Amino acid sequence: MLNSSPLRLLFGLLVVVAQLPAHAQQKLLTMEDAFLNRSLQPENLRQLTWIPGSKDEYSFLRTVGGQDELVRGAVGGPATAVFTLGQLGQALQAAGAPAVKAAAFPVVTWSGPSSLITSRASKVYRIDAATKQATALFGYDAAAENVDMDPTKTRVAYTKSQNLYVSLAGREDEAVTQEPNPGIVNGQAAHRSEFGITKGTFWSPTGTKLAYYRMDQSMVTDYPLVTVEPTPAKAVPIKYPMAGDKSHEATVGVYDLASRKTVFLQTGEPREQYLTNISWSPDEKSLYVAVLNRDQNHLKLNQYDASTGAFVKTLFEEKDDKTFVEPLHPLTFVPGQPNQFLWRSQRDGYEHLYLYSTSGKLLRQLTTGSWQVTELVGFADKNREVVFQSTAASPLERHTYAVSLNGGKPRQLTSGKGTHATLLSPSSKHLLDTYSSATTPRVVQVVSLSGKVQQQLLKAPNPVAGYILGETKLFPIKAADGTTDLYCRLITPPNFDPAKKYPTVVYLYGGPHVQLVTDSWLGGSNLWMQLMAQKGYVVFTLDSRGSGNRGSAFERATFRQLGTVEMADQLKGVEYLKSLPYVDQTRMGIHGWSFGGFMTTTLMTRSPGTFKVGVGGGPVIDWRMYEIMYTERYMDTPQQNPDGYEKANLLNYVDKLQGKLLLIHGTVDDVVVWQHSLDYLKTAVDKGIQLDYFVYPGHPHNVGGKDRVHLYNKITQYFDEKL
Repeated sequence: MLNSSPLRLLFGLLVVVAQLPAHAQQKLLTMEDAFLNRSLQPENLRQLTWIPGSKDEYSFLRTVGGQDELVRGAVGGPATAVFTLGQLGQALQAAGAPAVKAAAFPVVTWSGPSSLITSRASKVYRIDAATKQATALFGYDAAAENVDMDPTKTRVAYTKSQNLYVSLAGREDEAVTQEPNPGIVNGQAAHRSEFGITKGTFWSPTGTKLAYYRMDQSMVTDYPLVTVEPTPAKAVPIKYPMAGDKSHEATVGVYDLASRKTVFLQTGEPREQYLTNISWSPDEKSLYVAVLNRDQNHLKLNQYDASTGAFVKTLFEEKDDKTFVEPLHPLTFVPGQPNQFLWRSQRDGYEHLYLYSTSGKLLRQLTTGSWQVTELVGFADKNREVVFQSTAASPLERHTYAVSLNGGKPRQLTSGKGTHATLLSPSSKHLLDTYSSATTPRVVQVVSLSGKVQQQLLKAPNPVAGYILGETKLFPIKAADGTTDLYCRLITPPNFDPAKKYPTVVYLYGGPHVQLVTDSWLGGSNLWMQLMAQKGYVVFTLDSRGSGNRGSAFERATFRQLGTVEMADQLKGVEYLKSLPYVDQTRMGIHGWSFGGFMTTTLMTRSPGTFKVGVGGGPVIDWRMYEIMYTERYMDTPQQNPDGYEKANLLNYVDKLQGKLLLIHGTVDDVVVWQHSLDYLKTAVDKGIQLDYFVYPGHPHNVGGKDRVHLYNKITQYFDEKL
């Protein structure tokens, strides 16, 4: 077990973002500053990466004389220009690409130590770093979506409507599928992008084969979204499987680019199961799939023959009869050891690394302790060590560690209190380490695998040094169970006077996989929260049980009863706030979005009178109407857990509302469908309950772009008027 340094944890229980001297801070934030002014975000090295095949050279974008340029540098040496934006634009235009906009450097990817790949107007180009010349490689359909380039950077897969295509030199826009039924979708992310699924195509290591999801949604009820862009308005139905209803059925196809033929993995019955974490073997002969039952409590890691689709064997199984099993990460094979792979699992209560052989034998558990592995970085020491990130130092921090594949105690590679993210170099001897803390905007440095800082590439200045900010504190309080630590963030107004009484806004989420309070820049807060403090509010956030990165017991405390334990913990936060002499207990507000909107409405009605004002955005109201994969994991089905669904259903508490509540929804929300808040509004009308309501036409689950300024002006105005 890695020592989590109790003394350090005790010392770090209180983190304070100190105020700068008042005379150095003159400005007040505007809402445009909070959401649109990029200069108020910490400076970063854009497109920072290692150059593959190099002797540990890195590259990034910098601005010189008002123009962006791509630079490269070796560890310990200066960075030199590869080409400017103007030179890149000229090279691409000479190869037939459209003009590159000023101040819009395209995304470029190194394909080797001297060449880069970029896409412009649905065509792929290679740029020679030495000659600064570009060559057009191949094109693909202008309507392409879900574009996925293969590991060799010579092919792309993409989708168009419900079909899948590939493009490569001499074979552009080749149809992999020719499905006429729009209810059967190929090459797109399956299972509502749960289980760590981010895409629907999976190239083999050499790009000669392509695995993909085929998702039959024809049995799922159509759900109508309505767009008001045309006149008259138009219904745009989506497939949205609600908890307890019929789910879609997925299979996995494997397309051989040489034979132009597809086989499907024989994943068997029942058809309502989840095919997750698709992984290729290094020799491309096998595909591994974590097959999860619909109840989400029984996982089988299965091997299939990639040439025939035949089932080969089950390597191992994971079961949890009390809660659920949640596979989130594909296999990672040990380089040079094609018969060994790493598997990530919470089977012992925390996310850890397990080394397996392809026979299915557990060789050893590599990490253990009451902390989470949060990222697998790579392999080092001639592939005898695995490099990973974790919460071992503190739940608020992230650091990078290395541990031998033969077992033993991990060693910490990064230093400097805060939240680190690292990239391992081609030689596996260095890390690009980017970190921030509550008081450090951003540092980018090169760190050796011995943990020594080799070179500092960036130390970002404080971007809000010219603004008057309040003080931000991070600290723990005890949960409603009396023993569990809950981490909090408290922001007090500038020129704070402890003898005054301040209104308070609680911002919350509270749901799985989300952590709001971290030892990162400004304690993980955003500039709207700092703006609210400038306006004279105390702003408070607490990560309740049920939220992320604290282990199974912490996250699963809410199982089958969403809203109840989280509410109890948030009320402990309220109890803490009421103990502060400067908090006006009669002027407390609450705000959250999505799960946070659910929790805002929960607290306004299941604990009526606690808050004077609430603003809930995109709120889940009735979990029966949320999607199968997420809801049934945490609540089981409505048929299995009727009492849990009934207790969590906020329609049952509308008449308990005290104070002022504003609900906000996007009209084409395909995550939390609009019906949630409409049903709440209808119930309020039926019961004679007054509440406020606002919609954003044409917006999905989150209100983005310039309209986000409008959204938060609306929210802020509501608090100003009602609090």
